Amino acid sequence: MIETEQTVLIRAGIGQAWDFARDIRRWANLVPGMQDCEIVDDDNSRWVVKVGVGGLVRTVTVEVHVDRWAGPEAVDFTYKLKGDPVTGGGSYRAVPAAEGTEVALALRVEGTGPMAPMWEAMGRPLLPQLARGFAGQLKEGIEQAAGIETTAAASPRRSAWTLVLAWLRGLFGKGEQAA
Repeated sequence: MIETEQTVLIRAGIGQAWDFARDIRRWANLVPGMQDCEIVDDDNSRWVVKVGVGGLVRTVTVEVHVDRWAGPEAVDFTYKLKGDPVTGGGSYRAVPAAEGTEVALALRVEGTGPMAPMWEAMGRPLLPQLARGFAGQLKEGIEQAAGIETTAAASPRRSAWTLVLAWLRGLFGKGEQAA
């Protein structure tokens, strides 16, 4: 299992942060390669994400379950890749701060099977980069929704997420060549 936690200061009130965080579609739209986000019910969604590096392109389905909504301060979730031995989970924690809202995002990835130790060793340095990028995207999304001008560039974060997902898929032998 690999884990990371990233914290960002969002220049918006906790209520504005919660308005964004409680909308699963908004979270999904931050994921690079997002093809579809199907809301199953208040706690479950299915995300279809296209990932790729170079000529290797793959579409994955991620089933996301919100275990606990405790807004505006907390959300806990779990996820699994459909058809692959990868699961995980994470959390969103928000507290008021002098200049806005401090948000901590935690993420863990768990694999099973004989390849898990190898991909976990290789993925350990990449997961914090992925989470840092996503936290930046979340900060930018909340600030934009609150009408606060942002200057962050999103493209480096997008490529990190796409790279990590494609790499995980390749290690599990599920890669496909683009048609």
